[in-house]
Amino acid sequence: MRIVYAGTPQFAVPALRRLIDGPHTIAAVYTQPDRPAGRGRRLTASPVKALASEHDLPVQQPARLSGAAEQAVLRDLDADVMIVAAYGLILPPAVLAIPRHGCLNIHASLLPRWRGAAPIQRAVEAGDRETGVCLMEMAAGLDTGPVVARRSTPIRGEDTAASVHDRLAEAGAALLVETLDDWAAGRCPAVAQPATGITYAEKITTDEARVDWRQPAEVLARRIRAFNPWPVMRCGWAGTTLKLWLAEPLNGADADAPPGTVLSADAQGVDVQTGSGALRLKRVQAAGGRAQDVDAFLRGHGLQAGERFD
Repeated sequence: MRIVYAGTPQFAVPALRRLIDGPHTIAAVYTQPDRPAGRGRRLTASPVKALASEHDLPVQQPARLSGAAEQAVLRDLDADVMIVAAYGLILPPAVLAIPRHGCLNIHASLLPRWRGAAPIQRAVEAGDRETGVCLMEMAAGLDTGPVVARRSTPIRGEDTAASVHDRLAEAGAALLVETLDDWAAGRCPAVAQPATGITYAEKITTDEARVDWRQPAEVLARRIRAFNPWPVMRCGWAGTTLKLWLAEPLNGADADAPPGTVLSADAQGVDVQTGSGALRLKRVQAAGGRAQDVDAFLRGHGLQAGERFD
């Protein structure tokens, strides 16, 4: 088959790599335009573009796909299927109709749960015990198309959005190459999504990353894991900002202290009173510094019991 691949971030890299190593022809790779990145804000290629360039694949980077000119370019590629993984642009109905077999999307949830922009983070934040990937035929609407195949994975207590992301990226790539030929031959029909159990994964914003110590420790621990590696939960401390990379809730009765109060600080962790229970901080990052395990952090900072986080 002739394949057009559309993806942008690291999540989309494993599937493209598997297609490059496979028998099909990649007619073009679509990815978002280069964006400023790093301290110097230099224009930087997406991870997908970087991989495509390594293999001399044609790359297209339109800012939108709604125009007639952009759609004519895609039509001229004469693709059998367009495979989409975290591309970042909306595909209008006219685009979905261009490839002979349509468009397949690798979506990082067990649809219809967590349709939308941030399915991995929202699953971790919600305390889901399981998530997965779906190979979905794309249709008008937000992740509403019928599902061709799915694969699940547990969300463990130590998982962050980063660790779940990496597992799902590899699982999606494997599911794609295992299913693609059978789907194109009609041996793997898509099944409509259930009408019940629909949830939406709203886009993550930096405003959500501020810790509210009045929330329960269990909720805060999940949010810290969900927002690792971005945008990273943070709180105020001694007039600066402290980023919280990893934490765990502690069992036991609440201390007689306001939420945000440091109960203890030693090599095992920094224990902080919350609205319900204590939260043990395991990995933190001071302003201007790097992320550190708590024992290393405490050797360089004078944090003590009785102090208060904002």
